[in-house]
Amino acid sequence: MNKHVLIPEPGLVLVEDAPMVEPKDGEALVKVLYGGICGSDLGTFRGTFAYASYPRVPGHELAVEVISAPENSLGVGKGMLATVNPYFNCGNCYPCRHGKQNCCVNNETMGAQRDGGFSRYLAVPVERLYDSQGLAPRETALIEPFCISYHGVKRAGVRPGEKVLVIGAGTIGMLAMLSARHFGADVYVCDVAPGKLERAKNLGASGTFVNSSPDDFAEWVAATTGGDGFAVTVEAVGLPSTFQNAVDAVASSGRVAVIGISKTTLPDFNFNVIQKKEIAVFGSRNAVKQDFLEVIDMMKKTGIGADAIVTNTYDFADVAAAFADFSAHGDDMLKVLVKFPE
Repeated sequence: MNKHVLIPEPGLVLVEDAPMVEPKDGEALVKVLYGGICGSDLGTFRGTFAYASYPRVPGHELAVEVISAPENSLGVGKGMLATVNPYFNCGNCYPCRHGKQNCCVNNETMGAQRDGGFSRYLAVPVERLYDSQGLAPRETALIEPFCISYHGVKRAGVRPGEKVLVIGAGTIGMLAMLSARHFGADVYVCDVAPGKLERAKNLGASGTFVNSSPDDFAEWVAATTGGDGFAVTVEAVGLPSTFQNAVDAVASSGRVAVIGISKTTLPDFNFNVIQKKEIAVFGSRNAVKQDFLEVIDMMKKTGIGADAIVTNTYDFADVAAAFADFSAHGDDMLKVLVKFPE
């Protein structure tokens, strides 16, 4: 029997019976083992996600086991543990024609513009399944969010020895910090939640800052960088104020990577600062196959485990409580996983 999670409207999460999926040509039948609750899923639950529509099956951070697969040249076969590339692109628009499928103008991400993966069974195109190369199921569920962070850090061209500031110590910010460290940077993290900053320190951040006021923030940036500003700032929150932080904190000639998603705009932004400081501002959306492959390799080599990121795991039957708890206690929770029935 198949079951899925449904958010019919903000604030309501249901577990319902669902039709058993029947794979089409080129699709594999997979069983979901673990799913992570993304910030976008939480936004859909709260009614704050910019791309949300209802009713919606959430979820795109997945660890799946292949039950059956058509003959293919990609090595996808029965029993393989895999992650899923959840960004569906049209193949015809300008970015698709130029190899930038991650920012397709008609993009449909699972759990956002189309139904997601919080279902016991799914049908997935074989080319969207990537072997997790021996990573455990809980680690496999972290690959996709890791790719979101990794793609943004890679877009900004982080180099060894550079001072990098990650704004936001949620899952994406924490994984951005780890990605920037992977590229050899000296990485700092700021947030409004002291508990999350303690975790950032434990994971290797060079320094942290409780972002309590613009004046204190400016003083800390100057003191930390000798007045230069950071070579790279990474916005991983999705608020007008944190984007302003990213622009203010970056050095002249530096780079800003914007990963966070917001429904609100930044009023009275003095865009002349972009010209004056000659900064490069990089938008970062989704990820590409190469990011998945590189992140899997990085996770294997560095031994980054789920215990470093996952703070809470709920059984599938308790998924409504998982959303409610995460919404109410987000400052004390980092990555939340849902364990699907065996």
